[in-house]
Amino acid sequence: MSNKLTRQRERLLYLCDWLPPDYGAVGQYSLLFARELAEEGRDVILVGLSSRGSSDQSQTFEAGSLHEVRLYAPTYDKASNLRRLLWTAWTNTRLIWHARRELRAADTVLFTGSPPYLLHWLAPLNLILRKKLVYRITDFHPECLMAQYEKPGVLLRLIYRLTMFWRRRVHEFEVLGRDQARRLLDAGIPEGRLRLKRDPSPVEFVPGTSPLSRPAAADGRLLLLYSGNWGMAHDYRTFLAGYALHHREGTGRFILWLNAVGAAVGTIEEELKRQALPYVRGAPVPLPQLASLLLTPDAHLITLSDAFVGYVLPSKVHACIASGKPVLNIGSARSDVHGLCSELMRAPYRRVEVGDAEACLAALEGLANEIDSGRAGRSEEDACQLNVGVRR
Repeated sequence: MSNKLTRQRERLLYLCDWLPPDYGAVGQYSLLFARELAEEGRDVILVGLSSRGSSDQSQTFEAGSLHEVRLYAPTYDKASNLRRLLWTAWTNTRLIWHARRELRAADTVLFTGSPPYLLHWLAPLNLILRKKLVYRITDFHPECLMAQYEKPGVLLRLIYRLTMFWRRRVHEFEVLGRDQARRLLDAGIPEGRLRLKRDPSPVEFVPGTSPLSRPAAADGRLLLLYSGNWGMAHDYRTFLAGYALHHREGTGRFILWLNAVGAAVGTIEEELKRQALPYVRGAPVPLPQLASLLLTPDAHLITLSDAFVGYVLPSKVHACIASGKPVLNIGSARSDVHGLCSELMRAPYRRVEVGDAEACLAALEGLANEIDSGRAGRSEEDACQLNVGVRR
């Protein structure tokens, strides 16, 4: 009887890119969701990548099970399109080959937008396998590459048409935001195939969570943290121009804490040094320290270029909101970053249109005023409570 019940559980194969402890938001969320699916009563096999070596481990829950498989893969130079293409083709082939038995046995195959173009391997195979395909479209490819060019070339346009051909053969899409849903609807994907499933905050801010030590260079200043990936999808010119004005024409109370990786980081550092603008250089922290990191600054910085709205949703927005810290968002009102911050934030929030350096200056000064006012209010409240205690 027990074996019969086990066979009746849905068998789900979950494919993604870098699994923890490797750095990558998609893998962190994939592991979280895979556990949830297993706890709901499915037999889940999660297959992802690791730069530290291949491994596998299993967990059994009351209603289901989770088997994690990490496949070794070397990292690659994201600045080289040729190396990126070769790595993607080789890695996708290895993932599919390694999971070939699980593919045949699965009832449902859930895959993400990372590694890129995995759809082009799975959808043709599924003409034979006939599995339910669920696409958690964390990243849009080739749209993200096309958005970098004013006029995408013939090859990119052909890849896009082929991608849309295969997307129409996906049974269900999990979208991270309403802006992504709009992109798919505009491309002709039926609304009935779309399901909104947002990423949660990857960390919990439980009582007793302490901030990290503030960088020494931030003494006497307000700390503005940019954490995570600062790549081609994330505007930086607007911030740098506004930040320069903040230090030359404004009060200069904020100092940037650059705790980031990504294609734009080198350029950002060069520009900060060229203009002699103050900043603190950091590095991404391990996941267990992330909550403490996000509680450390006085405010968070999020940016997104207009061309990438609906193609990219900065996953850190959820943790930034949950941290209770003020947020400066440089990006469009059409992005779900703005929608989420407007709906959920209690702390001060400012949004600046991409390209508006003067508005960025005003936002930095406004946030600094609100933060300083809040500090002053708390100091007065503490003094009043102390006086009451003395009188008693």
